[in-house]
Amino acid sequence: MATNGELGRKLRMGLVGGGQGSFIGRVHVTAAVLDNRAALVAGAFSSDAARSKASAADYDVPPARAYGSWQEMLERERALPVGERIDFVTIATPNHMHHPVAKAAVQAGFHVVCDKPLTLTLAEAEDLAAAVAASKSVFVVTHNYTGYPLVRQAREMILAGELGEIQAVRAEYIQGWLRTRLESEGQKQAAWRTDPARSGAAGCFGDIGTHAYNLGRYMTGLMPEAISANLKIFVAGRPLDDYGHAVIRYENGALGTVTASQISHGRENDLRIQIDGTLGSLEWRQEEPNKMLVRHNGKPHAVYTRDPNAPFTNESGRAACRLPSGHPEAFFEAFANVYRAGFDAMAAASTTGAVERRDTIYPNIHDGVEGMYFIEQSVASSRANGGWLPLQHPLARR
Repeated sequence: MATNGELGRKLRMGLVGGGQGSFIGRVHVTAAVLDNRAALVAGAFSSDAARSKASAADYDVPPARAYGSWQEMLERERALPVGERIDFVTIATPNHMHHPVAKAAVQAGFHVVCDKPLTLTLAEAEDLAAAVAASKSVFVVTHNYTGYPLVRQAREMILAGELGEIQAVRAEYIQGWLRTRLESEGQKQAAWRTDPARSGAAGCFGDIGTHAYNLGRYMTGLMPEAISANLKIFVAGRPLDDYGHAVIRYENGALGTVTASQISHGRENDLRIQIDGTLGSLEWRQEEPNKMLVRHNGKPHAVYTRDPNAPFTNESGRAACRLPSGHPEAFFEAFANVYRAGFDAMAAASTTGAVERRDTIYPNIHDGVEGMYFIEQSVASSRANGGWLPLQHPLARR
């Protein structure tokens, strides 16, 4: 792991979004500073200039670097001496702002950490990927569930063949918070997520279905081939889906399912995945992230715990742990693991000038493009009454 010593200092962070009333902005900042390798020094926290400046105090950002717009932040930060300007931009805005901010930041020479989904449309994602390819910027997409220690433990086990050939992947992400039309009551998070102009072509499937799909791809490495999806709006008057189900065919013949709901009573943030191989199967659940169940026919079920000192913990799982066993690690730490891997890449880029684009432990620009392709093909398949459509994008990570 790269350290601050290799750079001689902390990385300087600029935040776009995350103003008063935001949830995910505070999560990004907490994750970024958790390992003491970065500091938030600047921000454009809202599209409203006055609100942006008022939000700066919540993050201890000095007034001089609390900007009225993201354009002003990029322009003025770029004009600062190299030893003072920000190193990377974190984008924690609604989806429709991801592309313009990310592209401008990359073209200005900054590294980028961008929330998911990558952009509003697939065309924007492909355009952004071209800009990243032409730059020297590290680009991180915060599919944060990939940072959990037992997810990385499972990934290494699967890629090492411990489960044999993977034949089935069942991923689901079930919530209930949009059972009623919160968006009509002025609830900020519900309002933009159910608005096609700010969220994109999908609602629930774009917001959380992408996480479930990405988790299966990340853990198994299986390449998708085709998709058949059915998305539905159950709450009357809502313009975007609040429930959906997809079947995925993989190149090796495996089958996958993705189910996403935001209208299931009593369900909070229930992301879970089950993976079946010829030699064994495993199951992991985000609401109980420090345990993973591994099964083999004819043998007792094995419960893997998050234990960096246990002999069954592999290198990837161990490297993602911060605490001794029995001390729960969860959402912030997993998010921070994505940042930590991105910081390693930024430190390496500062010394070698080289940036690895595909083979990264953190979700990268290719994962972001693939997520957008998943969204658009899911919507198109659903409109075609579940018709099978291609799912392997040319930029998909192998």
